Amino acid sequence: MAANALEIYSLLPKTNCKKCGEPTCMAFATALLMHKRELEDCTPLFEEAKYEKQKEKLQEIIAPITGALETGFVIHAEKCSGCGNCVVACPVNVVEDENVARGRGPANDRVIIRVADGTVVDVDIQRCRRFGPERTLCSACIDTCAYKAIEFVGI
Repeated sequence: MAANALEIYSLLPKTNCKKCGEPTCMAFATALLMHKRELEDCTPLFEEAKYEKQKEKLQEIIAPITGALETGFVIHAEKCSGCGNCVVACPVNVVEDENVARGRGPANDRVIIRVADGTVVDVDIQRCRRFGPERTLCSACIDTCAYKAIEFVGI
């Protein structure tokens, strides 16, 4: 699972130096999660050797955030079993494809997610209820994943 602001903050220098453009290190941690800042904006992490271990850990835990695009949708392929529970649980998938409504793999490309090569992949995440005009906080794909391979971060 990707980090939260408190986990990120715990690894920052906690000097509140403002070099990153934020008033505090906690504000920087939050901005990092919201894709408003990049880790490299925290210059002490990259300039001072004493922060090397924290920097490495931060780079590791924010990697899923970096890959989340503008939506915050993250698929942890290394955790995915390819079971397809998320695919058949997605209400948009069910409405858009009668195969999904019957518990099978989608037969068209109007779906949000599908299993390909043994891993869930996003087909068109912008169609998700979280991003449409209603902005519903649907979590069907997350709730049905026993392996915690799907999450929304920073939104």
